[in-house]
Amino acid sequence: MSRIQLKELEASLINQVNDANNPFPIIGRMIPSYINGEWTYIEELDHDVKEISFPDDQINWHGYMSQDNRIVYVAMDADECVGQIRIVKDWNRFAYIENIAVRMTYRKQGIGRMLLETAERWAKEKELIGLSLEAQNDNLIACRFYEKEGFQLGGVDTIKQHANPQIDLTLYWYKIF
Repeated sequence: MSRIQLKELEASLINQVNDANNPFPIIGRMIPSYINGEWTYIEELDHDVKEISFPDDQINWHGYMSQDNRIVYVAMDADECVGQIRIVKDWNRFAYIENIAVRMTYRKQGIGRMLLETAERWAKEKELIGLSLEAQNDNLIACRFYEKEGFQLGGVDTIKQHANPQIDLTLYWYKIF
């Protein structure tokens, strides 16, 4: 893993930043419950594995460079972008992770953890209280990863994905320092 270098996004890398946005498997879903003031969940596995993709981000990447309140880190293998994490300073003193992605052929090699550790260092430098992100409940592999990395389920939204009928719930994850 020593060949992977994390660096802040710079103009010369903008054309590569979406390269890490690869399809991911849908193996089931997380079914949350709020009981006695605590979030719990069960997993419901699918019989057939599907693969889905998010569209490439079409944003002003320059707006994340040289800013105090937002940043993009890219994971580079030589001159190839194999991962990225996009972070903004949120109003609630959390560093909100807008996106984290690792190229399919580089998954399960610790790059996601490296990106989260970098986000945590950035947030602590900004004197923020933790990390937050959201995931759809059908992205079970991602939800498992966030929990393994110390995030806890903090809320559920039943309306946010109303225009996307194949997604039931948006899950809000938090890691408090």
